Order: sequence, then structure tokens, then C-alpha cells
Amino acid sequence: MTAPFSFVVSVTDGNARTGIIETQRGRIRTPAFMPVGTQATVKAMFTEDVAAAGADILLGNTYHLMLRPGAERIAKLGGLHSFMRWDKPILTDSGGYQVMSLAKIRKITEEAVTFHSHLDGTAAVLTPERAVEVQCLLGADIQMVLDECTPFPCSREEARVSLDLSMRWAERSKMAFETMSADGQALFGIVQGSVYPDLREDSAKTLVGIGFPGYAIGGLAVGEGQRVMFDTLEMTTPHLPEDKPRYLMGVGTPLDILGAVSRGVDMFDCVMPTRSGRHGQAFTWGGRLNLRNAQYAEDNSPLDAQSACAAAQYSRAYLHHLVKTGEILGAMLLSYANVQFYQELMARTRDAIANSTLAEFVDEMHCRYAQSERDV
Repeated sequence: MTAPFSFVVSVTDGNARTGIIETQRGRIRTPAFMPVGTQATVKAMFTEDVAAAGADILLGNTYHLMLRPGAERIAKLGGLHSFMRWDKPILTDSGGYQVMSLAKIRKITEEAVTFHSHLDGTAAVLTPERAVEVQCLLGADIQMVLDECTPFPCSREEARVSLDLSMRWAERSKMAFETMSADGQALFGIVQGSVYPDLREDSAKTLVGIGFPGYAIGGLAVGEGQRVMFDTLEMTTPHLPEDKPRYLMGVGTPLDILGAVSRGVDMFDCVMPTRSGRHGQAFTWGGRLNLRNAQYAEDNSPLDAQSACAAAQYSRAYLHHLVKTGEILGAMLLSYANVQFYQELMARTRDAIANSTLAEFVDEMHCRYAQSERDV
């Protein structure tokens, strides 16, 4: 029998909290940031380096892995952990984001989402049951119900219809999970409802009634802006159980994360650290830098002297050269430095909560990042 999934809150500071999620493959310290490994790889990084950076968990994607190389093939090869040489926990998205992002090549019915594969155009059908089956074949420790990620903007009526469908799919997902899952795995519900307070409350209460060991907040970071996102979190988290982890999907910048932590969120994922790294941008303790800028051509100082990451000790001039010449090493070093910065950010955030100094830390980070965010 594997260890059961559990979550314990250790310390609170206002609405923020630190805690421990126990899974069959180890502990996750919260607040936690999950590097994104959509296609069984955190782009431009060795899994050993992702672990060395401090990550307790990473994320994979149901839709993409279902299409290539195929969930059944990964299961035959020993599961996703073995396939990508990662022995810590993995969370998998259900494909719900692709329901929105690939809207031009999919059709939704009550029963399923049918995609015309972005690879070759063939039909790929994703039902709530199939989404769970794929995640179980992958061997994900934390799985997500299939939902429709509601786009922004949308009318209240559109949000209501989308929300109701997602809630019916959540119930079907749980029923499938109860028959397909292995010991120690967990399935999270996903709160939808766009930016409408009553819909967010209805969604949260419906999911709590179904019963899940954790709850994600979806449908944000889709164009609504930071202030609206924070307002939506403030009207959502009070309706979620205090003893269950809360996961804000697809977020975000350091300031986005700190604002969400302050509003009671425990888990995050985003492609930003690696995507920014591949495009010559670095997150540092002095703010965000664009290494393409000519001002760094003769800057012999390290990328980030305050970071413990080996990649952050290379000079800005050298990294500028690698980025400008399109060398692969530039993407690798900046991705590594960014992933480790995000893990160091979470570690300092946990320490600040434990010391009841989160507000001061958030203010400090705002000062560090406000100007650099305008300059990038």
C-alpha cells in the first residue's frame, strides 16, 4: 500500500499559508511552483537539474502526451516517471486548457471534446473518462478533472453554460478515477466561472459537494489582467476548504504568484521561466532582464550574484553573446537560472510566511520588479 495523499497547513500569515503535501513519491513544500514539462520534458533542461534547482514536483500534459508518444506506449515503457527519469511527484493537466487554446480545431458536445490533431489532423476524442484513463496510464500522482477553460472575455450566460458542463464533467471524472486510479493518486477539481462572483461560488460549492482532495482555480491568466485575477481569487478561495491545497493554474510572473499566495493559493505552474529563457529573458533578484539588449554586451557582472544557481554566475556579456548568436547553450543556461530563481522565490516566500513577514517581502519584490517589468 502506497502512502495516501494528504495536506497539512503548517503556518499562516494572513491568508497566506505554508504546508506539506504528502504523495506516494515524496513531499511537496507549499507554496510550490511546478516547472512545466508539457511533452515529458522541461524544455532545455535535464530532469536532474530541475530537481537540483529545488523543484518538488513538475507538470505534464494529457492532451499532448496522449497524441505523442501515446499514453499506452508510455505505460508500456514503465510510466511517465520512468520515461523521463523523474522520481518525484508529477501533476498532469487534463487537456482542459487545450479545449480553449485549440478552439479552432475542436468540437465540444456533452459527451466529449473532439480535436483535429494539430499534428496530422486526425480525430482525437477526449471524454472525462478518457482524460482520467490517460492520466492513470501516465502514472500521474496528482490528476485533474476534464473541464472547459472558459475564455475571457465572455458573457455571464456563456460562463454559466461552460461552468455547468465542467461541473458535470467533474462528476464523471471522479467516478472514472474511483475505478481506474492506483493507490496514492489524487484527483483535483477545477473551479470555473470566469470573473463572475456568484458563478465562482457556485462552482466551488459544487466541487466541494462532489468531494476532492484538492481544488484548482482555472480560467484565469487568460487575458483578464492582474487586478481582475486577484479580485477573482479573493471571491473564490473563501469557498474552498482550508484543509485542502489550492492550485492556481497557469500563473505566472513573480508578482502574480506573490499576490496569489497572499490570497491563499498553494500551488502554481507556468511556462514563463523556460519560455522566457529561450527568448533571452532572465528573472533575477534585481528584476527581469532582457539579455538581447545592447547594454549587456560588455557587462562582465554575473547574471544574478544573489542566486545559488551555477547558471546565474555566467556573465551577462557572455549570455548576451549566446542569445544574439542563437546558441543553444544560451537557452539552456537562462532556462536553468529562471527555473532555479522561481524555486528560490518559493523558498523565500515560505520563509517569509513562517516569519510573519510576507507583506514586507511582497513590497520588497514589487520595488525590485516594478521598473524592470516596464523596461522588458
